[in-house]
Amino acid sequence: MPVAPETEAGAVRLAVADLEAARDFYERVVGLRAVGQGDGVVGLGFGEALVELAHESEAPPRPPSTTGLFHLAILVPSRAELARSLRRVAEAGWPLAGASDHLVSESLYLADPEGNGIEIYRDRPREEWSYADGRLEMATLPLDLRSVLAEAPEADDVPAVASPETRMGHVHLQVADLTAAEDFYAGVLGFEVTVRGYPGALFMSAGGYHHHIGLNTWVGEGAPPPPPGSRGLRWFEVVVPDSSELERVERSLDDAGEAVEREAAGVLTADPSRNGVLVRAARG
Repeated sequence: MPVAPETEAGAVRLAVADLEAARDFYERVVGLRAVGQGDGVVGLGFGEALVELAHESEAPPRPPSTTGLFHLAILVPSRAELARSLRRVAEAGWPLAGASDHLVSESLYLADPEGNGIEIYRDRPREEWSYADGRLEMATLPLDLRSVLAEAPEADDVPAVASPETRMGHVHLQVADLTAAEDFYAGVLGFEVTVRGYPGALFMSAGGYHHHIGLNTWVGEGAPPPPPGSRGLRWFEVVVPDSSELERVERSLDDAGEAVEREAAGVLTADPSRNGVLVRAARG
């Protein structure tokens, strides 16, 4: 059964060794603000956390060529806000790892101090998206940064804080096997595959969005998960609209024989590559 169309990506929890450096990055470079702190975890976002930083000072780095987070993707509400994000990154002296036009969106790429991939992007209006044979078209083309910057002229001051409409747009994961990942995210959770055209990658969504979840095997088919306790992704949230949808997803996980932990926040499970997934209902 398809997941509810109102389903969205929620907070991403990362284990970090240097909490202060990570927090400084998300506040100064990305423009988020602290929205909660306790038990060694700092939440950063607006109203609700978009990123949660769990302080684990002894956690070793995640080894290369393992499954885990490829990037978390922070969605800003407009092209002008993307321009302000670009200015904010530049004024902080932080390097970009790339910048791409994906037809449905325009994206900036960078990495946090512990190597976690970050995308900051804006969506084009849905009426501008194109389809071929009923399938959404996405691509990776160079982004015209001069054109983006023209949306926020240098004469304008760049606010230290991002727009409060900023939210988590999607999460892109490195997995060991695309078929097994599709069986979990589409077959069990109920997401719809939207794009298959990228070699070694798959994109899926709820409600016709371009993607809430990206998956790739670019570190190698059969890549192992990182050793337990490594830095990086602990879990990301799938936010369903209400408790009845949460119960439906939990039944689907149970029926599929997936291991789950029932927590106050929701249902914690993991995909076949051991990427943590916390399914919860939207807060009223």
